[in-house]
Amino acid sequence: MSQPRSSRRAAPVVPDEHEAPAPWGRQTWIALLVMGVLIAAVVASGLLIKHAIEPQVPPALANCATSTQIAPHEFIGPQPMCITATQTLQATITTTQGDIVIQLHPEVAPVTVNNFVVLATHGYYTGLVFWKAEDWVVQGGDPRGDGRGGPGYTLPEEPTVTPWDAGAVGMARVPGGPVNGSQFFIEKAAWPGAGPSSVYNRFGTVTSGMDKVQALSVSDAITSITIKVS
Repeated sequence: MSQPRSSRRAAPVVPDEHEAPAPWGRQTWIALLVMGVLIAAVVASGLLIKHAIEPQVPPALANCATSTQIAPHEFIGPQPMCITATQTLQATITTTQGDIVIQLHPEVAPVTVNNFVVLATHGYYTGLVFWKAEDWVVQGGDPRGDGRGGPGYTLPEEPTVTPWDAGAVGMARVPGGPVNGSQFFIEKAAWPGAGPSSVYNRFGTVTSGMDKVQALSVSDAITSITIKVS
């Protein structure tokens, strides 16, 4: 004999009730605040680093533009004139040995000084090494780092009767060839013998940091050059 069916109905299946997300608490807001501060600090430090790396250009030289650049360290021709022979110009070359301050001589070599100023204010020399270091001279400004590089152009000769003593700054050249457009040298001591037999465009004199010049070797580099106009 069959049993009568139960009249009780099965309990309806109720979907799982997911717990509603709790409102953000104090710890969450603190974490977000800390994250925001860290992001702001990273951005600010990046801006400071960029500001420190980029050459600082004085207002008087703000309009100094380069000629057309065709490669990182190469231009289509000489740099446009943007200085005057009556300006007082000073260059601070920051190296891995320290700062070297140079009084520039636009009254003697205006084209050479202008060229150096334009290249320096556009960061051309940043990171370049002193590829030559001898007892009486150090030489840098070569993008190749082997004495054979340059900016893609040469400079005209600008003779001077100023003695080539310790602290003199001039432009390099291949004997019998043209004046290089970017390589410069600083004398640690007077030019050997009777002095140069060719024109080397003396365009500056070290006024501070000769001890840094004496310490430079082929492992040292230029980290920045700052130009001051007064």
